[in-house]
Amino acid sequence: MSKQEDIISYIKSVEPGNKISVRFIAGEMDVSEGTAYKAIKECESLGLVSTIPRVGTVRVEKPDKKSFKNLTFSDVLEITNGTILGGKHGLSKTLNRFAIGAMTVEAFEKYVSPNSLVIVGNREEIQKCALKQNAAVLISGGFGCSMEVKRLADEKELPIISCNNDTFSIATMINRAISENKIRREIILIRDIMREKPSYLNIDDTIERWNELVSETTHIRYPVVDKDMKVVGIVTPKDLPRNSNNNESIKSIMIKDPITVTPKTTVAYAAHIMGWEDIELCPVVDGRKLIGVITRKDVIKAYEYMNTHSDYCECLEDTLLKNFKCRNENNYRIYEGNIPAKILNNVGTASWSALNMLLTATAIDTLKHNNLSVSVDNVSTYFMKPVQVDSKITIEVEILDMGRVFSKVSCNILNNKKELIGKGLLSAIRITE
Repeated sequence: MSKQEDIISYIKSVEPGNKISVRFIAGEMDVSEGTAYKAIKECESLGLVSTIPRVGTVRVEKPDKKSFKNLTFSDVLEITNGTILGGKHGLSKTLNRFAIGAMTVEAFEKYVSPNSLVIVGNREEIQKCALKQNAAVLISGGFGCSMEVKRLADEKELPIISCNNDTFSIATMINRAISENKIRREIILIRDIMREKPSYLNIDDTIERWNELVSETTHIRYPVVDKDMKVVGIVTPKDLPRNSNNNESIKSIMIKDPITVTPKTTVAYAAHIMGWEDIELCPVVDGRKLIGVITRKDVIKAYEYMNTHSDYCECLEDTLLKNFKCRNENNYRIYEGNIPAKILNNVGTASWSALNMLLTATAIDTLKHNNLSVSVDNVSTYFMKPVQVDSKITIEVEILDMGRVFSKVSCNILNNKKELIGKGLLSAIRITE
């Protein structure tokens, strides 16, 4: 085991909430500070430690692969640009809800719940009450707190944070962060669907070994790795020569430098690449080391899951489409609505980039209406006239072609005089057939 692996094993044994420093690790493990720094950075990429502003690097719980973590008090500290006054060992704890402590102590005791965050001003009695009820405290207005409150926060291991903003601004920032977090929760990553401990071929193997693996696993596509488990190629049946010799080396027939993805790659991106390159199996790597594989079937199942199990959470495209009513007319799907103020540019007309997003959203919505799951390949747009706020516009969407792999959609934007404002052409890759 290398020194770096020894350090990672040691950090895994450290209790969550404890501070980790380069100097401490170097002294504890008798290594150079450079080696300690590299190991800590590796642990950060593995989710074992987290660097918190004005606190340092802290050991944290690694989130479960299949779950998306809620906001922690550490996230709140960063979101509000606050200062930690006490209870720093509780920064890694999860925030369940937040409340504003603008009430009497008697009423507040019934209202607050454990693991919540109480936003309050310089009201010491509310601060103490919150901590006693196992809730963290965020003090608005940049106020501090007494030593007694700090001691209570340290004892309970619940953070007490000070922020210069007012209560309303703080509540708005946290609410926005929770909303954004909910959107991220619905994004499926490769780590959520990849097949771990996959079958693979070594670079020195022969076609005979490939035949053995096919008999053992019933799979026909395999990544090829070197002695360090680094992916160097991939082998599929179409790569085998017609008159193949069982003693022929895999190295001579494999596809070199195959396309790979990482655990943090989104399923949508992988679907686009696999569709464009016509890839059935894609290795998942950490650095270059093989840690799993995904297949096109895995990606299709993920899309089906998102379409049937996803909790609705409004994102920017949904916000734009919410202003429009749609109907079918001949071969067109018609969207009618007004330009909202939120998509204006600094001179008071509709932003071209926002209109481009609106065109794309209507095109994708039309394809979804035809039961197609797609990934956008290319968008070309042309705009002829500016559009003012509250102007009524009509978007005519027509599916030009639905092939086995690609779909093409045309979009026209018209003003209330039926004059052409803009025109778009979108090409999308079909995820399912």
